[in-house]
Amino acid sequence: MSDFLVIGECVADIVRTPGEPDVPHPGGSPANVAYGLARLGRDTALLTQLGDDPSGKLIGDHLRSAGVALLADAQHDVRTPTAVVTLDGQGAARYDFDIAWTLEEVEPPAGVRHVHLGSIAAVTEPGATGTVAVVERLRAAATVSYDPNVRPELMGAHAEGLAAVERCVALSDVVKASDEDIAWLHPGQPLAAVAARWLAAGPAVVFVTMGAQGAAAFTAGGQVTGTPVPAEVVDTVGAGDSFMSAVLDALTELGLTGAAGRTALGALDTDTLAGILRHAGTAAAITVSRAGANPPTTDELRAALG
Repeated sequence: MSDFLVIGECVADIVRTPGEPDVPHPGGSPANVAYGLARLGRDTALLTQLGDDPSGKLIGDHLRSAGVALLADAQHDVRTPTAVVTLDGQGAARYDFDIAWTLEEVEPPAGVRHVHLGSIAAVTEPGATGTVAVVERLRAAATVSYDPNVRPELMGAHAEGLAAVERCVALSDVVKASDEDIAWLHPGQPLAAVAARWLAAGPAVVFVTMGAQGAAAFTAGGQVTGTPVPAEVVDTVGAGDSFMSAVLDALTELGLTGAAGRTALGALDTDTLAGILRHAGTAAAITVSRAGANPPTTDELRAALG
């Protein structure tokens, strides 16, 4: 029994920097969110697929070290996905994937207050169907969050990818996307217009991250823009996932996870949203200041927030 259930892929990120040896890091957006939640003291399970291979052991040991409970379907012949992450001179990441997602529908655990899905697992068949089915079964008792974390090379035709993303948006109470995600999904559309489209589909709040420009939160009551948190960037791997984990941590602290918190999510005021943006932005700033998807612990985040 866990307060949080994250559903999605684990990926071994093989970080490649010019002139340096390759360095493997545990990764995958949903796995990073689960790890970040556990580092922040939240009881978290991850429904995923890991192969019986060195990458699977690396990732499994990493997640368990933070206290993440690992769940799987009945398949045993899966392999652990990999991604070569090439960093440019400014630490920005480009990904080349070798990934499959075949998750079968499973009986979800009892007692889940919040379920998070995202990235490749939410849109890549055949496993996306099972992923969405688990979320649909949990939604009556649990709040739902979603991060599209768009990977264009894995999305297929644009229209199909967009439809899969917006199916997940409509299931969600909280959506987090980057400005780059939105630019691919809705080219040329203002961020506020896309946020309004998504809010009309069902979510109570949409968070949009904008790199060094900070982040914004959109609700039916309007927009709140957070102040960017300064950081010395080592690399940007896992920054958005750290932001997502910290958003969920803040919402939990406010008593806004679980079906009972669903109505209150839609009534978040400006000061509360600004506090959530500062909490999440600080977590992301800590993450980019060190190599790999290495989000803060509770003590580190509290110290940085002052």
